[in-house]
Amino acid sequence: MTETGDVVETVKQGYAFEGAAIELGALLVDGEPKPEAAVRIPLSMVNRHGLVAGATGTGKTKTLQLMAEQLSAAGVAVFAADIKGDLSGISQPGASNEKLLARTKTIGQEWTATGFPTEFYALGGQGTGIPIRATVTSFGPVLLSKVLGLNDVQESSLGLIFHYADKQGLTLLDLKDLRAVITHLTSDDGKADLKELGGLSAATAGVILRSLIGFADQGAEAFFGEPEFDTADLLQQRDGKGLISLLELPNMQDRPALFSTFLMWLLADLFHDLPEVGDVDKPKLVFFFDEAHLLFNDASKAFLDSIAQTVRLIRSKGVGVFFVTQTPKDVPDDVLAQLGSRVQHQLRAHTPNDAKALKATVSTFPNSAYDLGEVLTQLGIGEAIVTVMNEKGAPTPVAWTRLRAPLSLMAPAAAEQLTASVQASPNNAKYAQVLDRESAYEILAKKVQAGAEQAQAEEQAKQQQQQQEQPAPRGRAPKPEKSMVEQVIGSSAFKQFARTAGREIVRGLFGAARRRR
Repeated sequence: MTETGDVVETVKQGYAFEGAAIELGALLVDGEPKPEAAVRIPLSMVNRHGLVAGATGTGKTKTLQLMAEQLSAAGVAVFAADIKGDLSGISQPGASNEKLLARTKTIGQEWTATGFPTEFYALGGQGTGIPIRATVTSFGPVLLSKVLGLNDVQESSLGLIFHYADKQGLTLLDLKDLRAVITHLTSDDGKADLKELGGLSAATAGVILRSLIGFADQGAEAFFGEPEFDTADLLQQRDGKGLISLLELPNMQDRPALFSTFLMWLLADLFHDLPEVGDVDKPKLVFFFDEAHLLFNDASKAFLDSIAQTVRLIRSKGVGVFFVTQTPKDVPDDVLAQLGSRVQHQLRAHTPNDAKALKATVSTFPNSAYDLGEVLTQLGIGEAIVTVMNEKGAPTPVAWTRLRAPLSLMAPAAAEQLTASVQASPNNAKYAQVLDRESAYEILAKKVQAGAEQAQAEEQAKQQQQQQEQPAPRGRAPKPEKSMVEQVIGSSAFKQFARTAGREIVRGLFGAARRRR
């Protein structure tokens, strides 16, 4: 490396910004922090997106917490997917100790225990948090097709199904509504409805239905419904601080499709609703996607293209996106190329795949005096290699950084604190109670029942006419006729309807396929 004085001066000049900035930490030289050489991110560049990466246990989540705190203090709203529940402590003041204060002193940080305004959410109410739901209609056929991995023909057919539902006033609130419409359109009564538009093949309908079943098994059944979440609720301030919204995602490693669906819908909804603002002094909202590999694993090319396009365009809406994952390889190249800030924690090279990931990571950094292939394996916990985008849009010098300590609690908040926070939130009253409007499923069920009743009424009238035309037979008295109600209940169509309704109710009671109440 170059002389110590040269390194310190280079970093001082490279990170000397005119506007407000997020303080990340201090430069490290030969293991000694240099507080005069502060490492920072310009607040005006946060909506140019970023990456926080590193092996498990190297401090990524604490870096996320540190950045979220400072954004909130600057009046910027924050959203983070809290998969492991580690971030909930951000709502509570931190706990001081001698080791913590000694560390903060060496890097020039004035540490004061501080909690930040926080809302806790949970998908469909599965977990401790305000329930978040969305309607199938709001997703639309294109996004839903990408999430389900449908091909072009199947996507076109799904678009036709949505078109039919819109024209017929069949509201698609949940997956049950969508399945009911597909089933209807492949029935004898429904085939004629799409005849002029090309129809829906039984094979394509079967693929879509099977995909929906798999999607529902990942927990999507609980997520779709009403009341639908208003993404404008993420943009709030409280007492001058930006609101931090944490989404609890328990066991989400086993349900990546649901994780991907929600995040993509959330971004798309914000992009649709927010006005263009161009370059601003600070963003309106910053997203942190922890465990970002879950967003990209097994995703179709079309879905990845959609993510890349959304990340590229949402910057102009004043929204910044930070991906948090283990290595840059977890993020597709088209997305990685748009990330202006990099905070890279320690990487390990214990296996050939680790060594390959390390080499790939080094190649993504600007030229520097560091031997990054060696340095990245030597970083301590709470240390990182940093380069960001300066106020002119150019990369800053690569800096070995000792990161600041969060001011809030660096552990999960107590369960009773979370419960109390959720119950006291005005948003909980807004979203907690599930709505059950009449929608496609109920409308089509009534149609089936009405058809069965009409058929039985016609059959009864026909039998009565025949009896009137024929003399009564001698001998044993005729068996009393069934009433119209008895005949309708005994019909095969009504029995099928009853069996279907019965299954939905049982599923609701046992929680396997929740029925909206």
